Amino acid sequence: MLRDKNYRRAVRMANPQGKMSATKHTSGFLQQFTSLRNVPRFFRMIWEVSPSMTLWNVVLRLIQSAVPLAMLYVGKEIVDGVLAFIQQPQPVEWLLPSGLWFWVLTELGLAVVSSLLSRGITLTDSLLGDLVNNDSSVRIIRHAATLDLYQFEDANFYDKLERARTQTAGRTALMSMVLSQAQDMITVVFLAAGMVAFNPWLLIILVLAVIPSFIGETKFNAESYSLSRSWTPERREIDYLRYIGASNETAKEIKIFGLENFIADRFKSISDRYYLANQKLALRRAAWGAFFSTLGTVSYYAAYVFVVGQTVVGAITVGTLTFLAGAFSRLQNLLQGVVSRFSRIAETSLYLQDLFDFLELKPLAGNHQGGKKIPRPIQKGFVFENVGFKYPDTDVWALRHLSFTLNPGEKLALVGENGAGKTTLVKLLAHLYEPTEGRILLDGVDLCEYDPEDLRKEIGVIFQDYVRFMFTAGENISIGNIEELENRSRIHDSAHKSLADTVIDPLPKKYEQMLGKRFAGGVDLSGGQWQKVALARAYMRDAQLIILDEPTAALDARAEHEVFVRFAELMKGKAAVLISHRFSTVRMADRILFLEHGQLLELGTHEELLAKRGKYAELFSLQAKGYQ
Repeated sequence: MLRDKNYRRAVRMANPQGKMSATKHTSGFLQQFTSLRNVPRFFRMIWEVSPSMTLWNVVLRLIQSAVPLAMLYVGKEIVDGVLAFIQQPQPVEWLLPSGLWFWVLTELGLAVVSSLLSRGITLTDSLLGDLVNNDSSVRIIRHAATLDLYQFEDANFYDKLERARTQTAGRTALMSMVLSQAQDMITVVFLAAGMVAFNPWLLIILVLAVIPSFIGETKFNAESYSLSRSWTPERREIDYLRYIGASNETAKEIKIFGLENFIADRFKSISDRYYLANQKLALRRAAWGAFFSTLGTVSYYAAYVFVVGQTVVGAITVGTLTFLAGAFSRLQNLLQGVVSRFSRIAETSLYLQDLFDFLELKPLAGNHQGGKKIPRPIQKGFVFENVGFKYPDTDVWALRHLSFTLNPGEKLALVGENGAGKTTLVKLLAHLYEPTEGRILLDGVDLCEYDPEDLRKEIGVIFQDYVRFMFTAGENISIGNIEELENRSRIHDSAHKSLADTVIDPLPKKYEQMLGKRFAGGVDLSGGQWQKVALARAYMRDAQLIILDEPTAALDARAEHEVFVRFAELMKGKAAVLISHRFSTVRMADRILFLEHGQLLELGTHEELLAKRGKYAELFSLQAKGYQ
């Protein structure tokens, strides 16, 4: 619904007849100025990344900012010196006065220094920009890990994440723009001081010519940001369509079902609407930009005519003419650049706000940063006390009135039809979700009071939608306990326990073999082979609770049975929760919990539930008939 709302708003913006209100323009204008408050915080981030390189960049720019005025002044002295020499020739015509040679050599020195400073600034900008880019990406990755799992299942959250994730290049450009802006402003002060010393009216003409351009740029930047932000859901869909339209993960379905035209047409439809909305804004911006540029050019030549007239009547020298003409031209270009860059800085600062908004997001669950350590070993087990859970912004309960105990060392199977709440239950047990009502206890203590990192070290989980990481085989297994990445013996042992060694040993590079076809030299695996690799992750942890959420769905019945027989042997003394739709596997558990519509329907051993002749017995009989 939210996406449809944004979509309709974006379509209205694309409508050539649609007009933005003056109030919206004003609020956008003020929003840009308000966004500048993010710049100091951003530069604190830059300073933290590399104080020394930041300082070097600032020093180089300060020196560079004084060079233009010095060059113009030296040029003035050279012109006046040459004219004086011509009017009063020396005995040897080719022998210029020593004072004139001094100015020529000074200009040469300034040119060399300016070139070296520019290269130094470019170098430090590039290196510092890369560091800032990397640092902001690391911040996003680390902060995302602190948020609640169900926040990632919300479209609004994904819009914020997308804006924060995709604008790293813009933030690097912002750093360079702000530093260049500061440098140019200092240069403007130097040139303005030099111009005022000769004729202050020139400066007044210049400023009056630049103000309209400044207002126009700011106005259009506000509209540009508003358009870009309102189209975030559609741009995410465009990126998704671009990805699935040319991906090894979707190639089979696209070919089999002939989806290429459907995807291409959908991509073209959305991208064309965005183009039309952006085209209208771009045309208006170009037209007003041309008008303001012409106004600036006319003002320059008006001032130039005035300076020439002053020179003709002898009020100033020819050298001063060159100085003022050069200073006015440079000032005009600098001020135009400052105005244009200021608007871009304000616009980019709006995008910078997206980064800070994301980094300031808090977990929706309130009290999940306890400090207690997990008991080793667990004495009483896990207890669900009238637990209920519903996702944010919905009134539908995924689980309700759920009460049961998972004893230490017990193997508990979760059974139920799709959508019954089995995966939600194990996410609550792993403390990826927190109950909406009721509580979950571990050895009599609420899970919220435990250190979440310490808790998760004691829980090994393999979900049905496990990730196929495009890493080496060894790295794919070590993900289960990444701190043991270099522990080869543990990785090999985990592969042996999950039967993944039968998949990896035949590979050309064995545990160093890149899996997946995304990178050169990669080898893809079948669904069943991937599941054995993923299952090995559960054995990487010396956890007290293992959760297997349909991890063997891609295996045939014999292979799944073999995996779970081995699993039962290896997990002796440890608690385990397993979800499987195959009752031949489920009956291996100590107890079976049957969920229906998010509520506990039946709980007991396989034999007890068959004797009850309830829902479990009915489904078991139906599945057994399918094998007869």
